[in-house]
Amino acid sequence: MQDLIEKDDAWGKVLGNIELELSKANFTTWFKGTSLVKVDDGMVFVGVPNAFVKDWLINKYHKIILKYLRDLSHEVRGIEYTIIKDTSPQKTVEKPVVKNVFSTELPLADLYINKDDNLNPRYTFENFVIGPFNELAYAASQAVIKKMASYNPLFFYGSTGRGKTHLIQAIGNHLKKDNPSIKIFYISSDRFSHEYTSAVQEGKINIFKEKYRKYDVFIMDDIQFLSKKEKTQEELFHLFNYLHENNKQIIFSSDQHPNYIPDLEERLKSRFVSGMIIDIPAPDFESRAAIIKNKAKFRNFSLPEATIEFLAGAVEGNIRELEGILNTLICQTELKGRELDVSEVKNLIKDSAKPQKTVSVKDVIKVISKYYDLEENILIDKTRKKDVVKPRQVAMYILREDYNISFPSIGQKLGGRDHTTVIHSCEKIKEEIKNNPGLTRELTEIRSML
Repeated sequence: MQDLIEKDDAWGKVLGNIELELSKANFTTWFKGTSLVKVDDGMVFVGVPNAFVKDWLINKYHKIILKYLRDLSHEVRGIEYTIIKDTSPQKTVEKPVVKNVFSTELPLADLYINKDDNLNPRYTFENFVIGPFNELAYAASQAVIKKMASYNPLFFYGSTGRGKTHLIQAIGNHLKKDNPSIKIFYISSDRFSHEYTSAVQEGKINIFKEKYRKYDVFIMDDIQFLSKKEKTQEELFHLFNYLHENNKQIIFSSDQHPNYIPDLEERLKSRFVSGMIIDIPAPDFESRAAIIKNKAKFRNFSLPEATIEFLAGAVEGNIRELEGILNTLICQTELKGRELDVSEVKNLIKDSAKPQKTVSVKDVIKVISKYYDLEENILIDKTRKKDVVKPRQVAMYILREDYNISFPSIGQKLGGRDHTTVIHSCEKIKEEIKNNPGLTRELTEIRSML
């Protein structure tokens, strides 16, 4: 792999691709001063100038960096970000000091992903925030660590940023700590597919099979990426049967219920749903507040209660987004050398906050029509065509839920419909959300457009 990735050339290519996707300001801010330090057994070590850049790359740009590195070599297993101090002579510049913003550092050994099991030591139950939105998932995790294979397989699903990866890796880390002799392995479905394809091409399929059948705990993340990969699905099916028959613990995660993953074999779906399958919904207000407090405490960063409440109310659903916003606040606090007031915080996160109530009904209809590729007037017409009814119901639901417009007003704006029709439409969408992850994604995308 070292032959495939020559330091300067490889990192130059990666940066060249990333620069095309970012604004000049963002690229300069986050990638200036980075370098490729070394490549060791599939791990790429990237040098960064400080802890803040390190956290930002991990939270915001890790996936894109990994993608372009893997485009250069499929042998890339992961990335470690290492702080490298600039030793060149510099002028002394006096700047405000904010105490302890980055003082909480893990021991160096605890920052490295163990190549034997792929587990990230930072994912533990000790720093996992439990709330009403994930208490069932947490309870199932505790049952598994007390008695392996009590739920087998254990399958978590939910939209991105709900803490799925943290939870499934925390199970692995806890089991490893309690019993170091247990053989545990964590892998993404995408990486599993790459390994399988390479094994077939190199005539090493038996070695591949032996490797995965030796584990006592097998954890696979992002199952949805197996869509359309028929041969990989077949191999996973046989691996699943072997592990399950031998009472080994199997844990999966996905961004949606397995029954809704397209082009996934029915026999695999039936295996996935044969154990315990748990939805992790968006965190509620109290949970978001607790998550912000927990993340800030870990960084030894103090936030006023008013700021915490504002953030919890303004940013919905995505834990990673909350982490990114916290990083921004820490950076700005360090630069200004003082605590930010709520108005400054509002200005900083204006692009991340949920839609404000000032959007007009006309704007909502326009956005939803554009999203579903319909003419605006069709949503208002009396037509009952199936491809129009659903977008119209979505419009009614968003107008009611997000903007608190009265049922009669919504009916009047959407073609003079009776308020009972609007109520029925809103209830129908509410019920469908519970069992249709695809609709949940549509609503999220529409809200971001608004």
